[in-house]
Amino acid sequence: SDSLPPAHYKETMNTILVWIQQSETKLSMPQVAVADYEIMEQRLRELKALQSSLQEQQKGLNYLSTTVEDMSRKAPAEVSQRYRSEIEMILGRWKKLSAQLVERCQKLEELMTKLQRFQNDTKTLKKWMAEVDVFLKEEWPALGDSEALEKQLEQC
Repeated sequence: SDSLPPAHYKETMNTILVWIQQSETKLSMPQVAVADYEIMEQRLRELKALQSSLQEQQKGLNYLSTTVEDMSRKAPAEVSQRYRSEIEMILGRWKKLSAQLVERCQKLEELMTKLQRFQNDTKTLKKWMAEVDVFLKEEWPALGDSEALEKQLEQC
């Protein structure tokens, strides 16, 4: 019985497996493209929450790894091999998830920066167009007044 993993091992394993499964599902959902800054912010908050949740699960993962190490010393080869491949599979999924999260956050932050820049440019352009509009509606000087006409054209 010494070679079998403790009950805590099985509980931790289940918790982490469920967590990984849920997170993978969340990340596999198709991302609908949005051009709404608030929605993007909301998404980023969700991703960051998933990231900190990932960090919280780290303790459990470390515990599983060390328990498997301990078992490997005591248990028969085929038993420890089974647990070892299980933990390796989990660690693989974990690393992939972690990398995906980092990549998603970075992409989203880049998009948010671009969107903000675009919105600012649009604001500037709209302001300029309004000014041009006002200018074009102004009274033009009589043709004989060449000085006034030159000034107006310069301004143009």
